[in-house]
Amino acid sequence: MSTNPKARAWVQLRADALRANYDRIVQSVGPEVGVLPMVKADAYGLGVSGVVKVLEPLDPWGFGVATISEGVELRHAGVLRPIVVCSPAPADDVAVAVEHDLQLSISSLRALEHTAGVAAARDRTIGWHLDVDTGMGRSGFDFRTSSEWMPEVSRARPSLRWVGCYTHLHSADEDAGSIDRQWSRLEDVLEQSDPLPAHFLVHALNSAGSIRRLSRTGSLVRPGIFLYGGTVGEGQIRPEPLVSVHSRVVHVRDALTGTELGYGSTYVANVDEQWATLSIGYGDGLPRSLSNRGAALVNGRRVPIIGRISMDVTVVNITGIPGVAEGTVATLIGEQGGASISVDDVAKAAGTISYEVLTGLTGRLPRVWAAT
Repeated sequence: MSTNPKARAWVQLRADALRANYDRIVQSVGPEVGVLPMVKADAYGLGVSGVVKVLEPLDPWGFGVATISEGVELRHAGVLRPIVVCSPAPADDVAVAVEHDLQLSISSLRALEHTAGVAAARDRTIGWHLDVDTGMGRSGFDFRTSSEWMPEVSRARPSLRWVGCYTHLHSADEDAGSIDRQWSRLEDVLEQSDPLPAHFLVHALNSAGSIRRLSRTGSLVRPGIFLYGGTVGEGQIRPEPLVSVHSRVVHVRDALTGTELGYGSTYVANVDEQWATLSIGYGDGLPRSLSNRGAALVNGRRVPIIGRISMDVTVVNITGIPGVAEGTVATLIGEQGGASISVDDVAKAAGTISYEVLTGLTGRLPRVWAAT
């Protein structure tokens, strides 16, 4: 574990784990399938610049984002590969996408015509991907009415380059059968367009779909959470842990029987105890829902979080653990002395999902990449 002597708390990241998880995706889908790593939301909260720096040498097809501003950030960072905005874009932002050569996903005929007009007005050509709703429901052309809209979608427009077609899987981590159903719906839609453009790309598989080693993978896969160390369903291979979160003990005290703790006094010492205050709180992204139910690792021992988590500090019960002092490193996610708390453990205790835990890590925590 690397430490940052100037940081009160920090996020530790392993480049070797990110590379290993990427390689597992490639091994699962085959080298002939392109990889479009999803780096939206600051690479799931881990710092997009560092993540892209690790992934670039692995030769991904491109990078996936959720907003035009995220795509622009990648262009400013020097990324030359295709960047696909995998969510509907506000009409007022399309001009920015055109100027930065971003590929947009299109969910309606109105958006298609608007994008074509914006690109034509600038004498530019923009790549786009047809977003088909096969069951997620939040965006895309409805697969059930493809015979009505596909003829208009397929019509050539000089300012548009039709790159591909995709859909979002809604239950790949829970129900493999749902993947087949959504794939079949997508294939039925594509049969309405004949012929498709040369080198047309079809993509649907997320992390869970990619790891399940399906016979139908398409041209690209779009892994996200698996790359960053989150599991993708019961019985599936586990990713290498990429992320750990650490803080320091800033105060140690003896708590006599009856001592109350925290906002709302939700914890009271029933016997004489020893408490340690950690320099991390919900202002750093530690879920407040871990109050009185989460844990940390201190000197290689698992200790309970007690009382309500505050914005800047959290208290743990270190009774019976020797050698704890100001400056001792506590681990909220990760391994320490043979004990471990995974990001999925934290998510379960907090009543949420690993995605929210990672994206909730705030900018107050420095991202420190291990020298591997």
